[in-house]
Amino acid sequence: MKKLLWLSIGLLFLQLPGSDRLTGRMFATRSEVIACQGMVAASQPLAAQIGIDILKKGGSAVDAAIAVNAALGLMEPSGSGIGGDLFAIVWDNKSAKLYGINSSGPAPAGIDIAYFQKKGIKKIPETGPLPWTVPGCVAGWFALHSKFGKLSMAEVLAPAIAYAEEGFPLSELIAHYWQRSLKAFNRYENFQKLYAPQGKVPRKGDIFRNPELAATYRLLARGGRDIFYSGELAKKIVAYSRQVGGFFSEKDFAGFQPEWVAPMSVNYRGYDVWELPPNGQGLAVLQMLQMLENFDLKAMGHNSAAYLHALIEIKKIVYEDRARFYADPRFAEIDYSTLISPAYAKQRLQLFRAERSNNIVPAGDPRLAKGDTVYLTVVDRDFNAVSLIQSNYVGFGSGMVPDGLGFCLQDRGALFNLEPGHANSLAPGKRPFHTIIPGFVTRNGEPQFSFGVMGGDMQPQGHVQVLCNIIDFAMNLQEAGDAPRFRHAGSSEPDGSIMSDGGLVLLESGIAPEVIRDLLNRGHKVRKSSGEFGGYQGIWLDLTRRILIGASESRKDGCAIGY
Repeated sequence: MKKLLWLSIGLLFLQLPGSDRLTGRMFATRSEVIACQGMVAASQPLAAQIGIDILKKGGSAVDAAIAVNAALGLMEPSGSGIGGDLFAIVWDNKSAKLYGINSSGPAPAGIDIAYFQKKGIKKIPETGPLPWTVPGCVAGWFALHSKFGKLSMAEVLAPAIAYAEEGFPLSELIAHYWQRSLKAFNRYENFQKLYAPQGKVPRKGDIFRNPELAATYRLLARGGRDIFYSGELAKKIVAYSRQVGGFFSEKDFAGFQPEWVAPMSVNYRGYDVWELPPNGQGLAVLQMLQMLENFDLKAMGHNSAAYLHALIEIKKIVYEDRARFYADPRFAEIDYSTLISPAYAKQRLQLFRAERSNNIVPAGDPRLAKGDTVYLTVVDRDFNAVSLIQSNYVGFGSGMVPDGLGFCLQDRGALFNLEPGHANSLAPGKRPFHTIIPGFVTRNGEPQFSFGVMGGDMQPQGHVQVLCNIIDFAMNLQEAGDAPRFRHAGSSEPDGSIMSDGGLVLLESGIAPEVIRDLLNRGHKVRKSSGEFGGYQGIWLDLTRRILIGASESRKDGCAIGY
């Protein structure tokens, strides 16, 4: 009888969600995806399938990435679209080199801090025309395509155009955010007409069409990037701006060019982790890893109190630097390489207290050491890889839809600081601090892992947790993304807010009660939460066996698909 009881308990355990009966893995919600010819991981399954179709037609990884991004602008407009910005890291197998592109747009030339001072506005709002910056997505597409594309842009954009005209069914989580945003933007007529046609709020499974976006994509396919920055589309956006009190001029668009940048890296336990330099927040990942190199995380145990405390406190320290120094490097006189140096990491670690939470953390002085979306990744049959992230910022961006164009304009300018003299202070022609960051890992000079984690200031925290799960705790790709996460909120921010109370630690279910008690005893403010922990996609390149291994965030609607 006892044997039967224990057998029943054992069988029950083997069937528990999150446990892998073959390997003992406790967090994986599903198996990894394994393929040879190519792979796409994205946050919407229909968009991911479009990427696979492009690869099968002979398209490059960049062709497929642009096609997926165009589809996401239609299917997941709550997180993306051509009214926003784009960053990407590309591994080119022919040159055996990583390329980075920063296609984030600047503030209009006609707006400055004085305008807000006269109006008595202390912080740039997240809605309306005041937080607009020039959208960089389209310029990023065409710059990437010019360098790495194989198919024509007409072929690349054709699937998204077809879905925009014929319609697609809303997936579950996207439908939830869609409905929430419709309530938030109820005063914007163009937004309501576009995203709630005939006054009906789309639900999960409802078919949505966007013929206006199809027409815009057709113009891009025929006229190239210039039609967006100096042609018909630019003129329409500027005319709309004048109509609603915005500051865009045709010169703002005509003068915009994306920037090719050199990715920056640190070595973490034998792996070279690559991020893009500011105005994004990727350096926060590198700063955190450089500091964590001094800890034996494996000995602490995954999601133990000691482990979580170390990551939370180091995040706090790094985010103070992020708040003070991360900005458009054309306007900030900072040697960013110093921030990720081992010497600076050890200097900053002097603030770490093993048994107690810090309520206030000062920013560092890098001179002393010297003397916030959709994410997708694609790998093609030649093992070229793209790690691409693109966003309107806060859900649907500013809520402002230019007449007849089928997309929202972003609100990235809300992240500017209105304090004169701050590294991230608003200035005409300046790019704001950015939250979106693509990630990449190489080992011994070869591509290893293309990945990203969506979600505002969660992104560096998510990057670090996923990497530690893989490198320190030997989790597979899917488990590394599915494992319970923390998110620390309340750090000082580049827009001027200051942490004075240690912030708040948000924990997913799956963190043990005794760990929570220990964190509370160390002085952390802790709350259990859900839905605030990002959205992960990743592809691992196994060059020895010539296979690709993919995983997709279980907290999102997406998937990894290979062939």
